[in-house]
Amino acid sequence: MAELAPSSLALLAGAGLLAGFVDSIAGGGGIITVPALLAVGLPPHVALGTNKLQSTFGSFTAAVHYSSKGLVVLRETLTGVLLTAAGAGVGTIVVQRVPAAAVRYVIPVLLAVVFAYVLLSPEVRSGGRSARLSPLPFYLVFGLGIGFYDGFFGPGTGSFWAAAYVAFAGIDLRRATAHTKVMNFTSNAVALALFIAGGNVLFAAGLVMGACEIAGALLGSRLVIVRGVRFVRMFFLCVVGFTLVRLIVTTYAR
Repeated sequence: MAELAPSSLALLAGAGLLAGFVDSIAGGGGIITVPALLAVGLPPHVALGTNKLQSTFGSFTAAVHYSSKGLVVLRETLTGVLLTAAGAGVGTIVVQRVPAAAVRYVIPVLLAVVFAYVLLSPEVRSGGRSARLSPLPFYLVFGLGIGFYDGFFGPGTGSFWAAAYVAFAGIDLRRATAHTKVMNFTSNAVALALFIAGGNVLFAAGLVMGACEIAGALLGSRLVIVRGVRFVRMFFLCVVGFTLVRLIVTTYAR
């Protein structure tokens, strides 16, 4: 596989920085980095694999930072980690064998539901609700399901996780964001290992983007801790709204 030109690496570095910031707050960083990787000429499976390399840096950085501030207790997420890892493993194996184009038509619909829920739900505005599901059924549904999606495609995963945590696990959006990063790191790491095994990772690009992703993730996660639920909700809506519009334009307006 040919190496990328310095100008292409510079473009990817900027995408990684912005994605790390956005992803640590509201998810959706993949909607920035995957198109950037495709734009510099990488084949789709290589773009997805390289994206997992760079996003692993950002999700790990944000998860550690949130954990150190007490927003997530890692030992309490073990069930979710195991089930998310299983879902991500299956999704990554499938995507390396099956074209992923059909999934693009479903994602805008799912993101529209997430956007409407966060916009209209009084639980999100007030900071949480009582849990509808205990941890095991919650992670059986969302760990396996969202983990599979993240391994299979990825963009928007953080948005789906955050909405699921608020709606069904009964935690506020700020803590949901922290838990989301733990699950994101899990599915990213599992998918990355399988993409590497399949020869679908461009390390030079992924490492450059990953270094920039760390800087963006640190800045974004600090803002979440300082600013609280209202800030996260507004930023979340902006990111999901932009992601939704962009996906509708690129998916349906062809």
